[in-house]
Amino acid sequence: MSDEPDIADFDFPRILAAVADPVRMSILKQLASAQDALSCGAIELPIKASTATHHFTALRQAGVLHQYYVGTSRMNLLRIDDMERAYPGFLSSVIAGLAGTTHK
Repeated sequence: MSDEPDIADFDFPRILAAVADPVRMSILKQLASAQDALSCGAIELPIKASTATHHFTALRQAGVLHQYYVGTSRMNLLRIDDMERAYPGFLSSVIAGLAGTTHK
């Protein structure tokens, strides 16, 4: 996706805002526990698909996740290595904190 920022263009306040939302926390938690990339439809969310798109976009534009297509499915991967280079320990700490939550 062309609106994914390069590491040099990461904006920490934008990243904080992106990961602070409960729906986005659920997306992060599910992606972190997956073995491979997940399609948007494979991520269980208590909202409509059109609303989910907004949340995926916020995470992608903040640089937290990478999206790509496989056929007609939009796949999602956390940008763990990029986030680690930009903000060492940040995303792993967020994910570790989510491990004990019940967000779905």
